[in-house]
Amino acid sequence: MGTPGPELPPGLDWELEMQALRLALAIQETGSISGAARRLGFSQPAVSQQLRRAEAGLGVAIVTRAGRGVRLTEAGTLLASRARLVHAELADAFASLADLAEGITGHVRVAAFPSASSALVPQILAHMRERHPRIDVSFVEEEPPAALGMLADGAVDLAITFSYEDDPGDPHRASVRALLDRELFTEPVYAVLPSEHPAAASPSADLAALAEEDWIAGCPRCRGHLLEVCRSAGFAPRIRRETDNVIAVLGMVRAGLGVGLLPALAVEGIGVPAGVALRPTSPASPRTVHAVTGPDAERVPAVAAALAAIRQVVAELTPHARAPLARAEKAPTG
Repeated sequence: MGTPGPELPPGLDWELEMQALRLALAIQETGSISGAARRLGFSQPAVSQQLRRAEAGLGVAIVTRAGRGVRLTEAGTLLASRARLVHAELADAFASLADLAEGITGHVRVAAFPSASSALVPQILAHMRERHPRIDVSFVEEEPPAALGMLADGAVDLAITFSYEDDPGDPHRASVRALLDRELFTEPVYAVLPSEHPAAASPSADLAALAEEDWIAGCPRCRGHLLEVCRSAGFAPRIRRETDNVIAVLGMVRAGLGVGLLPALAVEGIGVPAGVALRPTSPASPRTVHAVTGPDAERVPAVAAALAAIRQVVAELTPHARAPLARAEKAPTG
């Protein structure tokens, strides 16, 4: 005998629920029952009948009259939003089945910078293990210059890197000239301040007001960005301490040993301890995260699958990466 499947909630009718999801999404996207009928390939009376059946079965109204037309109720809007998630999951599931049927295997070698290794890479690796179990994925942590060097040398297949596009001296554009560069997202870079610092009382930190502070710098590229953004604010920062360790930066700032800059992704998943504040900078200093491969790498099914996994993870995580401030400052300090 086979292993019994998961127990379904009492009264669950898959056909009814899926029909309700499809109807709500089609009505939301087309703006009418007649438009939904055309989208779904049914007559308008048939869709109206399906809608009445779904509402009766679910016990909630999906649409309500609005003038000569209809609009989704709160329940209908909820169904439409969930329909998109269900559609994406089904598409991904069937893509994974296709991979298994076609026997897609291979080995993908990924390099990524430290804050991506903690905030993005675990989810990417888990996604690949779940959806593409026959693809072996290895990972090495490297800053962008080394990661791109490994990519150029054929030591890795895919590099997750970052750039500061507003910095004239940022070498990223020249480094990827012979490669295929995909921008994943752009994130803010925050000023990291003691919470009692006068600049922390404002919604954003004017960098010019921090000209007399001691500064904590990071990796060579981040140090270059610090120098450039401070130069644009009219001063040269007095760098007294240097570390690539995000937790160390937060600890030093908390202890009053200086101020610094941290990209949003660097604090994603860590949280900001009591005694430390993050503030958007003025002038702003965004950072762009990239996925870089060789020019023909996506023709390799295993690499294409890894890139798709990266896009999926980024779509799920970057709303937090773009704005961790309110969430992070409420984090327990432990």
